[in-house]
Amino acid sequence: MSKIVSASDAVSRIEDGAMVAVNSSSGLCCPDAVLAALGMRFDETGAPRDLTTIHPIAAGDFFGTKGVDHIAKPGCLTRIIGGSYPSGPTKAEPPKIWQMIVANEVKAYNVPSGIVFDMLREGAGHRPGVLTKVGMETFVDPDLEGCAMNDAARAEPIVERQNFDGEDWLYFRALRPDVAIIRATTSDENGNLSFEGEGAYLGAMEMALAARNCGGIVIAQVRRVAQNGSIRPHDVRVPGILVDYIVEAPDMLQTTATPYDPAISGELIRPLNSFSIPEFGVQKVIARRVAQELKSGWAVNIGFGVSANVPRIFLEEGQHGAVTWVIEQGAVGGIPLLDFKFGCASNAEAFVASPHQFAYFQAGGFDCSLLSFLEIDANGSVNVSRLSATPHRTAGAGGFVDITTRARKIVFSGTFNAGAKMRIEDGKLVIEKEGHTAKFVPAVDQVSFSGKRAKSQGQMATYVTERCVVELRATGLTVTEIAPGVDLQRDILDQAATPLHVADDLKPMPASLFQPGLMGLAV
Repeated sequence: MSKIVSASDAVSRIEDGAMVAVNSSSGLCCPDAVLAALGMRFDETGAPRDLTTIHPIAAGDFFGTKGVDHIAKPGCLTRIIGGSYPSGPTKAEPPKIWQMIVANEVKAYNVPSGIVFDMLREGAGHRPGVLTKVGMETFVDPDLEGCAMNDAARAEPIVERQNFDGEDWLYFRALRPDVAIIRATTSDENGNLSFEGEGAYLGAMEMALAARNCGGIVIAQVRRVAQNGSIRPHDVRVPGILVDYIVEAPDMLQTTATPYDPAISGELIRPLNSFSIPEFGVQKVIARRVAQELKSGWAVNIGFGVSANVPRIFLEEGQHGAVTWVIEQGAVGGIPLLDFKFGCASNAEAFVASPHQFAYFQAGGFDCSLLSFLEIDANGSVNVSRLSATPHRTAGAGGFVDITTRARKIVFSGTFNAGAKMRIEDGKLVIEKEGHTAKFVPAVDQVSFSGKRAKSQGQMATYVTERCVVELRATGLTVTEIAPGVDLQRDILDQAATPLHVADDLKPMPASLFQPGLMGLAV
């Protein structure tokens, strides 16, 4: 019997109460046609009901890929386990999944992306679950929030603390999916899948294996179907023995708002002069100062936000290739893309499956991580995962907790406060209007990174802003550098809602950061 079926036929095999794992990262690899058919089936028939969905990384975006919003309907979806969730502009209407979470209509959990992949791996191996240090003393820890995003989730805990071999660990039970919905570029008639047109593999193989080993089914959305034998064995990333149904979707987007870009999938090497360089201004000053923290030969993880501009600083300064960028979706090397295409890279040297990338991160195998912050508290703890007033503005933690748990060096970056109007003039920072919301606060709204734990583990944490550089030291948050044109008391200490120490050897931030020409970056 042919494995090639319509999307509606494929989703008709999903039963009430099923646990469904979805391989996606916003628009990247999102099997949107299958999710759309699943939502349509529920609208027409009222089935399937009471689904649990698993999303190590968010499914869907604000730019044409609805993803999980296709099935974000009361009665259809009763529990969701996500590393991250669709996020977008403040003024945009919140996605349906966020509306359900806030209204307590679905049990919602924000579990670090790498741990979700670990839970699927343990399910595939019929092992009981995951013992991990990832997330201890953060919102992941049951001593704080236990990953629960609302009251419905708090009533059904997903994580507990356990003592094993004389140490405390976080314990997550294995996930055993009934269905895996994945996406590839090409399938042959037997279901062997290749990813030559994709910007990542994410966890396609791991999800397929988990569903198969747990007696479930695997649905693969692809752009095209090829004759058996036409895909080279080394190019097959998911073998046909794991795939039950193939759904053709020739018009699927490659990633967010992108029909197809061969440089994202490594089929074309873009000329370096085709990449945009950040305009001179406050954000560029921050990215430049972050770049100065890095050393030649390092492997450097970067996250969404200001830090995503750092590779462009290296490019402008003639230092492209001095460090290797690594991102959680799996790209190694190249130049990571910006804004809501973040998660993809052009000119990558390699693509690694996300679960392997997260193992690399969780154990601190890399040299440095460049990440953003929403809030920083008196202990140096960081919130990057929750904005209570507009929750859909942030995607949740994603891989942030996996990455920071054992990272040897972390550089957080962002503006000192929210809402300030500033400019650079004559080599100095000019604050025209002060911000309305402090980011250095007595206590963060949610602990995404624990400053206390970082100090106990000897991790180095630096916080780079446009007006100063702050280090996490044994005595607490300490201002070590100050921007030209800035008054220490008026513009820094008085604008922080928590006390900051000042280094005895307080230095000016390098003057070259505040000039429009090249800064002379040396690594």
